[in-house]
Amino acid sequence: MLNDETSGASTRRAFAKYGGAVALGGLLAGCTGGESDSPADDAEDSGPSDDGSGGSSGEPDETGDGSYTASISPTGEVTFESPPETVFTRLTHHAGMAFALGKGEGVTALHAPDYYDGLWNQFVERLPGVSLDWSGLYSSWQPDKEKLYELDSDVHLADPAWITRQDAWSRDDIDEIGERVSPWFGNSLSDRHQEPTGEWADGYQYYGLWEQFEIVADAFRERERYEALATVREDLLATIDERLPPESERPTAIMVAAADIEQIYAYTLSNPGFLTSHTRPLGPRDAFEGSVDSGTVVDFETILEADPDVILYLGGFEPGTDMAGRRAAFEEDPVGSEVTAVKNDRVHPQGARYQGPVLNLFQLEMTAKQLYPEEFGAWPRYEEGPYPAIPDDEQLFDRERVADVINGDP
Repeated sequence: MLNDETSGASTRRAFAKYGGAVALGGLLAGCTGGESDSPADDAEDSGPSDDGSGGSSGEPDETGDGSYTASISPTGEVTFESPPETVFTRLTHHAGMAFALGKGEGVTALHAPDYYDGLWNQFVERLPGVSLDWSGLYSSWQPDKEKLYELDSDVHLADPAWITRQDAWSRDDIDEIGERVSPWFGNSLSDRHQEPTGEWADGYQYYGLWEQFEIVADAFRERERYEALATVREDLLATIDERLPPESERPTAIMVAAADIEQIYAYTLSNPGFLTSHTRPLGPRDAFEGSVDSGTVVDFETILEADPDVILYLGGFEPGTDMAGRRAAFEEDPVGSEVTAVKNDRVHPQGARYQGPVLNLFQLEMTAKQLYPEEFGAWPRYEEGPYPAIPDDEQLFDRERVADVINGDP
């Protein structure tokens, strides 16, 4: 039961003055339903121009009493009394944004927290002086309304249009939490440009990963951090664009994930949405040639028919994943062993598609090396442990600079 003080009080940190579409008032799920960046799915973003169709809110508008407003689809305009410190998230692109803005320790919830704590820390290891601990947090794939009261987060960095897809949540529940705890301020259907349903459909906007990050940074009053990291990304994309070979000379590739090698999920590399923010700018050729929809289960025969030059293996960096064993499963199968990528030892690990901005930098660098070793430097053969220690002269972005920004020195 909720006590009277909690259930009757309006939010202290921010009052949800929503405009636009809102007025006051399972681990493999992603593979089959297209929702979760689940551990097995480790389940797209725009290319160099980050071509989401939404627009940034720019600097927050001051209201004259110390509060300020920021706007994002689908919630519309939200007024904050002060910058959020504690952050409820459901998906890791939002948790990753909080982390990039120096609020990683303020995250109160996320999907599969122990899994993603392990995965994210494989990359954080390469950021000097930066730490992250999401272990033991509330797992929010199917959030409980009363738990949100208990967490009492300063902001719900999650998409209400996605939350209300669950039977347990109604529009009234969304409004109640927005009024009595703290506002909703997130967008998730931009992942692969999913169609919003019901009342959310009117005017829903799609954003690229970094486009949304800019809006979130403004809501947190952290524009300096955003601009510093955006500059790192722009330099990285410029390097990629400068060295990228002509399309006719690019390898064919596929992306797969499998908790069990008997059930392999395939994902597209270039369709709209922020889930492809680390592959679309690199422009590999789709070995499936559009014949396989994202999230489809495929077998070795289907993969051999496509015969990719490179296989990108989602979740390969998670500490519990046996990357050597996954390669061996291909190599020991009479069909899988005939795939060009397997024969040439080009089955490479990936991290996550629901990536925040910092993970996106690492994955752009990593995938560039995996696809184009002659242009960007060879990718080490990875089997376990943290992100490889790339020599300084072969790094495509400055780790020290990123670490400084996260730690408050933009």
